[in-house]
Amino acid sequence: MNRLQRITLNGFKSIKAIDIELRPLNILIGANGAGKSNLISFFKMLNEMMAGRFQQYIGMSGRAQSLLHFGPKVTPQIEAKLEFEVENGVDTYDLRLFHAAGDTLFFAEETLSFLQTGRTSPRIDHLGAGHQETKITEAAEEGKQTAKALKYLLDRCRVYHFHDTSSTAGVRQSCYVGDNRWLMPDAGNLAALLLKFREDNISAYQRIVGTIRLIAPFFDDFVLEPDSSNRVILNWQEKESDRVFGPHQFSDGTLRVICLVTLLLQPEDKLPELIVVDEPELGLHPYALNVVAALFSKASLHTQILISTQSISLLDNFDPENVIAVNREGKESQFKRLNPRVLETWLDEYSLGEIWEKNIIGGGPH
Repeated sequence: MNRLQRITLNGFKSIKAIDIELRPLNILIGANGAGKSNLISFFKMLNEMMAGRFQQYIGMSGRAQSLLHFGPKVTPQIEAKLEFEVENGVDTYDLRLFHAAGDTLFFAEETLSFLQTGRTSPRIDHLGAGHQETKITEAAEEGKQTAKALKYLLDRCRVYHFHDTSSTAGVRQSCYVGDNRWLMPDAGNLAALLLKFREDNISAYQRIVGTIRLIAPFFDDFVLEPDSSNRVILNWQEKESDRVFGPHQFSDGTLRVICLVTLLLQPEDKLPELIVVDEPELGLHPYALNVVAALFSKASLHTQILISTQSISLLDNFDPENVIAVNREGKESQFKRLNPRVLETWLDEYSLGEIWEKNIIGGGPH
């Protein structure tokens, strides 16, 4: 399995400097404003960058001054390095973004490298400087192998955000049946994806439906029927009823659970390389949280998981070595992975969530 084994990030929002190794399963905990969501938003920026929308992202995020650590006068540049463990070595993506006129950012440096197992010196591709959008896509299209490999990996580090379940949310609207390559960040194409699973991978579809029934016992099945314009909506039926309900009749919590279950139980070959989710506990019942936590753990056997949470109940489902405590030290966010040996005595008497609540492991407001 390919995985992001290390990330180094300097000068991004509240993150002055971090260098952390990532495991298959990674849980960020911390108080409000500690910086958990800022690391998540770096991956969101990466998503937009790989889609060729970097300048658009800067504009919608409050310009460069909102992305640079305490503004361009304090921090004129953002530096990042992502190291991916692959089958025959390590692929690395390096970038340096510099503040420019118009309160924007451009690439001061963009470098790709591949270090083959057993070798001491990497193969390096310099993509130049002064460009406003990434050149990795262009390099991949030119047939450069490192660029193709890294573009594939970076495209599949995906951030999901299922917080918007309002009446106008995409997941409650109809979508084109052909929009089913992968789950969109807001699950706006959920109905199309479930329809594809029902047609092409019935076992995956049945696992998803069966798990939803565990959390929502009233739920029977989806009613996914494309209309004359090839659009489909997330209709469903209740148990022991012939009546068809629409997506607007799902509660917010139930709809978020359906999104999470579909994301984590989709066929293994459809899973992203890295799944990033911010506060998956929002609106979920404690029992649903336990089920979702088990799904995250199971999915981490086949892909890499990074989630941030403020839920003690959710945290209780994970092992200390998978947890990273985020603390705000002065003006900086500090990320520290928990050491299970240090917590052995505490864990004899308390759950991990209770230890966090007592502020023994950091990640609290004190």
